[in-house]
Amino acid sequence: MSEFIAFISLQDPNVRFVVLGMVLLGVSSATVGTFAFLQKRSLTGDTIAHAVLPGICLAFMLFDTRDLWVLLCGAFVTGWLSIRAVDYITAHSKLKSDTAIGLTLSVFFGVGILLLTYIQQSGNASQSGLNNFLFGKAAAMQPDDILTMGIVCLITTGVVALGYRSFIVLSFDPAFAQTSGLPVKALQLILTTITVMAVAAGIQAVGVVLMAAMLITPAAAAKYWTDRHRTMLFLAIVFAVTGSIIGAYISYANNKMPTGPWIVTIISVIALLSIVFAPGKGVAWKWVRRRQYLNRSLRENILKEIYHLEEKNSGKHLFTQEEIMQERPMPAFTLGRGFSMLLRRRLIARVAGGYMLTDAGKKEGRRITRIHRLWELYLTQQLHLPSDHVHEDAEGIEHVITPEMEARLIELLNRPEKDPHEQTIPYN
Repeated sequence: MSEFIAFISLQDPNVRFVVLGMVLLGVSSATVGTFAFLQKRSLTGDTIAHAVLPGICLAFMLFDTRDLWVLLCGAFVTGWLSIRAVDYITAHSKLKSDTAIGLTLSVFFGVGILLLTYIQQSGNASQSGLNNFLFGKAAAMQPDDILTMGIVCLITTGVVALGYRSFIVLSFDPAFAQTSGLPVKALQLILTTITVMAVAAGIQAVGVVLMAAMLITPAAAAKYWTDRHRTMLFLAIVFAVTGSIIGAYISYANNKMPTGPWIVTIISVIALLSIVFAPGKGVAWKWVRRRQYLNRSLRENILKEIYHLEEKNSGKHLFTQEEIMQERPMPAFTLGRGFSMLLRRRLIARVAGGYMLTDAGKKEGRRITRIHRLWELYLTQQLHLPSDHVHEDAEGIEHVITPEMEARLIELLNRPEKDPHEQTIPYN
């Protein structure tokens, strides 16, 4: 608890630098990463992150200095060139974009590793610390690093704020943006430029390998929570900042834990939780909805079959499990589960000798039978399908037709009395 209080109060200057730096990085990377994600250019960040390494090495070799701005300028040049290379290869060859990205990424990163190895073996004393750009050095941030990230964050967020509407149109519908008179190439160039800036600034914190995750993972997590872009952008920034603070705290609490990898790990956990538990789109939510649909279908199918048995056996209302299974074959376990659900809802009653519909159950069975037969008639009359080809389609659609749709069917078909098989359509 004392460590947590010391961390959250930001008493340690080093903690202040790390937290502030990672928050600024989270804001800038999530902002530009959201647009890259929407444009289906998620690997763009990975390409840039690997391509900045030769620029850093070349800047060091040319100017013999580890001045951060000099190195970042070199990183910006090669990062920007890598994206232009991908676009050129895609436009002027038969290679797909994923192949062009893989080719460009591997070539630039391979050259970077060669240059870094050459520098390390050159005996130049000032090269110490260059390898931090491979894995990051978030825990050793200095005021100059914070200033750099602050400037980059201000530029990226400012550019996005000024051109937000145009960037949105470009991201969702480039063809419409072109026909609307928007400068598509210029806008894409601006997005590419600020993306390269964000990567170049963040590479010193989390390294080449993990920077791509800082760009795309927050946006991917946010997409599961909303369909509105403004909300998605806001959530992506929140997730990135939250992961940065928690990761920095874990590293602070245990000095043996690297800051950058832990930040990416926390953001990845947030993304995983979003994929599983986000309402509406999460895997767990979809599983629950599917189970609800299957359970409702099972209940309605059983009610419908008991109602059919009543139609076939005038005056008889009590039926055994075997009779119901003959009407609709299904495993005994599945039928038993359906009976349990119907009994809990008091749609059927169990009496000596079998099961019978309650008043509520009879009403529901009549409803589902009516929808089934109306849909069969609709398919034969409106779509001119043969009457022997409509049963399976009606079996599936009867569970999702709403009362409004049912009323519309009745109106469209002029309240018919018989279905295509000359069976009565029950209304009351």
